Amino acid sequence: MSTKYQFIFLFFIVCNFTSSAQTLRKRATLLMGGRFDITIVANNSVSAEKNIDAVIAEITRIENLISEWKSDSQVSEVNQNAGIRPVKVDKEVFELTQRAIRFSEVTNGGFDISFAAMDKIWKFDGSMTAMPSAEAIQKSVEKVSYKNIILDSVQSTIFLKLKGMKIGFGALGEGYATDKCRDMMLAKGIKAGIINGSGDMSTWGKQPNGKAWNIGITNPFHPEKLLVVVPLKQDAVTTSGSYEKFVVFNGKRYSHIINPATGYPATGLCSVTVFGPNAETANGLSTSLMVLGKTAGLLLLKKYPNYSCVMITDDGKVVKSKNFRIKKFKTKF
Repeated sequence: MSTKYQFIFLFFIVCNFTSSAQTLRKRATLLMGGRFDITIVANNSVSAEKNIDAVIAEITRIENLISEWKSDSQVSEVNQNAGIRPVKVDKEVFELTQRAIRFSEVTNGGFDISFAAMDKIWKFDGSMTAMPSAEAIQKSVEKVSYKNIILDSVQSTIFLKLKGMKIGFGALGEGYATDKCRDMMLAKGIKAGIINGSGDMSTWGKQPNGKAWNIGITNPFHPEKLLVVVPLKQDAVTTSGSYEKFVVFNGKRYSHIINPATGYPATGLCSVTVFGPNAETANGLSTSLMVLGKTAGLLLLKKYPNYSCVMITDDGKVVKSKNFRIKKFKTKF
């Protein structure tokens, strides 16, 4: 449902960095269908590397539970039994599904994990020369509706009412994984680090030199330029955007991010960055705001007072929520 943008980290990391008896280690790996960058600050290199291994193991565990492209995952079993029978799942998968459905409810279907069943009628590779028909668009989402996801909290089962339905956690899973890993590291006494899953990021603590982690949000129209620099402590940040994948018909720009309730692409915004304490929630919000647009998106964000956002419109205007803590930055490109 979204494209993730890489943030620019405004600190210099080499794979081996030591200061004040603290050691920083960083490792990149491919997990959950994308790139994870794991940064750990520990008392020594052995501890840092060991904890990076633990983070990778935890992300792999989560991937094996919720990835719909793994045929033996619990989510795949749910999808394979759509319209047939309920499937018992772990409490973790059940509760993640519950939270996803709550997002669907507050967005009136603008966010929907059953989007995985959507027909891919929109092409953003340059091959599409005309808009799909209204009939084709309507048909593309006929198996998409969170209201047809039936949860049984007593039995811990998920049932998809219609054959051909599917659920997927592409718009929540990486944020969820980064949050889980941060919590695990804090519980183990690791006082600082960053878990970045394809742009869904959870941070905690400080750099070895005592300074905050800083990220720069890039200008999607001029990627070499920074829009704003934001210091992070125990925070999360995610970005959804459509700058690189879109089509234009009759002078109107259509994003590759599709509204699962209508089947039509999102319009009006080319990127949304959300800040808050939790990457899973920020992840869901950034996707939802892209779909809902500026006005409805800002209204939704008011229901989440611990979260703030920066939006960039298709014409380059910058819009921020009133509670965004950085006051000075460019407002027009």
